Amino acid sequence: LKLSRRGPVVAAPRPAHSLPTAENVRGVAAMDIDLLNPDPKEERTKHKLKRMIQSPNSFFMDVKCPGCLQITTVYSHAQTVVLCGNCNQMLCQPTGGLARLTEGCSFRRKVE
Repeated sequence: LKLSRRGPVVAAPRPAHSLPTAENVRGVAAMDIDLLNPDPKEERTKHKLKRMIQSPNSFFMDVKCPGCLQITTVYSHAQTVVLCGNCNQMLCQPTGGLARLTEGCSFRRKVE
């Protein structure tokens, strides 16, 4: 009971959700997700800056020409048409994001 200029003030009862529980008293609360070991599928779908460890979405790849079988290094988000240096066949064409490989071209991600 507190006194104020207007008279005695009675403290309102606590709502049920703020009452101490066994978990809150010990200092350990139950979590729905594991923050230390995130699911790899969920991490892949997150924005590149919102991941636990920031990583780019782009990569370099070796593209094999279906005509002459020569391997050319291409950026995954290439903004120009990439031609084969040997037979001048188009290997990929730009889109708004990832470059679209020509049908018949095979690729593999380049390792650092």
